[in-house]
Amino acid sequence: MKELIGKAAVLIEALPYIQKFRNSIMVVKFGGSAMEDPELVRSTMRDVVLLEAIGIRPIVVHGGGKAISAELRRQDIPVRFVNGLRYTCEKTIKVVDDVLHNQVNAELVKLGRECGGRMIGLTGKGILHAVRTKSVDPVTGEQQDVGFVGEITAVNAAPIMEALEAGLTPIVTPLGTGIDGQTYNINADIAACKIAEAVHARKLVFLSDVPGVLADCDDPDSVIPTIRTDEIEGLVLRRILSGGMLPKIKSCVAALNSGINKVHLIDGRVNHTLLLEIFTDHGVGTQIVRPDSVM
Repeated sequence: MKELIGKAAVLIEALPYIQKFRNSIMVVKFGGSAMEDPELVRSTMRDVVLLEAIGIRPIVVHGGGKAISAELRRQDIPVRFVNGLRYTCEKTIKVVDDVLHNQVNAELVKLGRECGGRMIGLTGKGILHAVRTKSVDPVTGEQQDVGFVGEITAVNAAPIMEALEAGLTPIVTPLGTGIDGQTYNINADIAACKIAEAVHARKLVFLSDVPGVLADCDDPDSVIPTIRTDEIEGLVLRRILSGGMLPKIKSCVAALNSGINKVHLIDGRVNHTLLLEIFTDHGVGTQIVRPDSVM
């Protein structure tokens, strides 16, 4: 009986959050090593289905780097990165397009439906308008060619909103299309931020490879629970925020400034971390908020 009462207590703790977020849009970025464990992927999609079932309107934007690299190696196409961006030649963009749509997206949709969800795969090519971009060397400031990598110029939110209005959960690939019809590889973190802005999401959640923002990069228990946007410059100067985290944080700030209530950075390698962050009093990762946000 004590165990049953404990289960009821969990539901009671979640109740105010369920009531608070019901009917709101929540964007979940799913990628990195969180997608490398098949059981963890299934567990995450089950959690997304739970969000859908209780009346939250989730949108999943996913990556697929490991699967892309594996297919490139299988086809003897060189795998190369420039300042953290995948160099995307004409052959590579075709592989990226194929893997993201026909392997990664299709599998996520399948898993979600097997858990009882109403998932629909959407191509970012019909949603994200992009132009070709270059990488900037962090030391020299020199612009370096990265091939068919795109910078988002606009978001066509109509396909996503139509899916949500139909009671479906969109699973979106991070690809964009140029004015000339060229397909571009898009950073999935930035794609998630831009989509969250366009659909006026209430929350944006990153399932990442770390427990959150760490005060000490060598101590996984040093998670900073809350960061206000006016604290970010100081964290950069102290090098608590650096490297690949910087463009993600920059995109998060832009999303917050567009009206999103909170951005969460949580460890996607832990089972049910998405639910624990959203539906418990203490959470498990780092939330980024505006200075005027009600905590």
